Amino acid sequence: MATLATLIVLLPLVGFLYVLSSGAHQSERAIGVVATGVVAGSFVAAVAAFFVLIHHASREVTVHLFTWFDVGSLHVSVALLVDPLSVTMCLFVTGISALIHLYSTSYMHAEKDFRKFFLYLNLFVFSMLVLVLANNLVLTFVGWEGVGVCSYWLVSYYFDRDAAASAGKKAFLYNRVGDVGLLYAMFLLFSHLHTLNYLDVFRRVGSLSGSTATLVVLALLLGATGKSAQIPLFNWLPDAMEGPTPVSALIHAATMVTAGVYLLVRMSPVLTLSSSGRLTIAIIGGATAFVAATIATAQKDIKKVLAFSTVSQIGYMVLAVGVGAYGAAIFLMVAHAFFKALLFLGSGSIIHSLHGEQDLRKMGALQRFLPLTYPTFLIGWLAISGVPPFAGFWAKGDVLTNAYSHDKLLWLLGLATAILTAYYMTRLFVLTFRGNERFREVTEGHDPHESPWSMTLPLLVLAVLAVLGGLLDLPWAHGRSLATFLAPTFGYVAPTSALSTLTQWGLAVVDVAAAIIGLAAAMTIWRDRVSSDRYEKTFFEKVWYWDDAYDAMVGRPLTHAATYADRVVEPRVLDGAVAGVAGSVRRSALGLRKVQSGFARHYALAMVLGTAVVVVYLVARVG
Repeated sequence: MATLATLIVLLPLVGFLYVLSSGAHQSERAIGVVATGVVAGSFVAAVAAFFVLIHHASREVTVHLFTWFDVGSLHVSVALLVDPLSVTMCLFVTGISALIHLYSTSYMHAEKDFRKFFLYLNLFVFSMLVLVLANNLVLTFVGWEGVGVCSYWLVSYYFDRDAAASAGKKAFLYNRVGDVGLLYAMFLLFSHLHTLNYLDVFRRVGSLSGSTATLVVLALLLGATGKSAQIPLFNWLPDAMEGPTPVSALIHAATMVTAGVYLLVRMSPVLTLSSSGRLTIAIIGGATAFVAATIATAQKDIKKVLAFSTVSQIGYMVLAVGVGAYGAAIFLMVAHAFFKALLFLGSGSIIHSLHGEQDLRKMGALQRFLPLTYPTFLIGWLAISGVPPFAGFWAKGDVLTNAYSHDKLLWLLGLATAILTAYYMTRLFVLTFRGNERFREVTEGHDPHESPWSMTLPLLVLAVLAVLGGLLDLPWAHGRSLATFLAPTFGYVAPTSALSTLTQWGLAVVDVAAAIIGLAAAMTIWRDRVSSDRYEKTFFEKVWYWDDAYDAMVGRPLTHAATYADRVVEPRVLDGAVAGVAGSVRRSALGLRKVQSGFARHYALAMVLGTAVVVVYLVARVG
């Protein structure tokens, strides 16, 4: 197990070092083969680790590599925790990432920074694997910051464009706000438990008071809202679409935005101690899912629709965590990785065929030009819309069933989100593949073309996974389900009520009805439309004016403060104080300069007078 766990982490790092050291002298093909091969090798190692783990007695193995630092009572090792949760994360992270790497070899062909792109991509995967395999919060934080800086580099990959440069900075700054929460949680845990090792924290967590546990949970939630793009820090993620499409797929499906949910699930034994903290998590998740879904209904950029869809789907996962359905959260995370990677890579194939066009209003009738992209995208559309028997139906239904058993209002919010999800994804599908051909001006009269095999093969694999992903955790597969496999790693949360079989079937029927309502509404509205002020509300298109509010409350006041400091505080106060000190020294020097006349007789007179004063003083004291 030690060798396998080490290989999982180190292979992407080896690829990074190879591309860094010798990639400048290698062809695109060589770089692509190495960068993709090491991630594929990491996936193979993760599969092998999974089979070793299921036959391991404790289902929990710590692989100690070396001691990082040892200061006082803080002992931090570079060590890997291999358990059902970390192995599950490694499997889909490496598997999806390998497909995205393969896809990128063609999508990024002839880019001037091809080598740099794969350099960052390998480092991104390495950082994510460090994050999920770390056996302590300090090492997790290293991976946490690693994916943050890699996302900055990749989102602003086209840094010569102002929009891309700004999007990268926005993502970086929003995530730093979230980092404050994670660091505060770490400080609290260490001050009370004197350890940041996960297993030690879980063994001692019972000694935390209720108020302290709630503070830790809320701090962890702040960290998760930054990394996983939840309210109030969600609006960096749609702007991150300025990066290349494979980056969007990697961030949304396999790496960064899943990190916050992973952290909450990993810390589930702490979450168990705070019912108010869990309720806050559930409310944030449910509200984010709904708000993001409403915004997606009015977006005209194909990638932005998918971006807000990710925010909404992550909201479902956070909702599941809040109601204690940790297994459901991970099930949806895995299923979402399948169909969201499929949708993003499918959108990349569409954009590739239209020479970079992303506006839904300039697409239409593409089904006969993209014979492989079209059916695979159709599968992704049905999966995320919650149509049975695709993976999204089972995973989303699991979340909604658990929400129903804990809080009916949260369930209703989730159900409304499900209707909106089916609606906006159907709108996207219809505007892209149905209707009239609106792309002739974009393609300059040429027909759109299907992508090469290295781009379509990942689509086919992901389409199969989106169809069969529900087999991981079907309701009647309790003995061999994903939830059963993961259960030993979770803190226990007592269910508020047990649902009868009839109720569960009823909820499943309601889920199907929600999908059908959303699909039917969108088909009816968008069959003969390209845009509509009635159905594409400016309020939603402008992201509920969230950015405008931040600009008014934070951006502009800080800009005014910086301007005032530049024009008043620095020249008049800071520079004035420095100039005042300098002036005082200068005036003192000018005064002393008068004493230094340069005549020896003046100095001799001063010495005589000084000696006389001393003599008089001494005589006076003796007298």
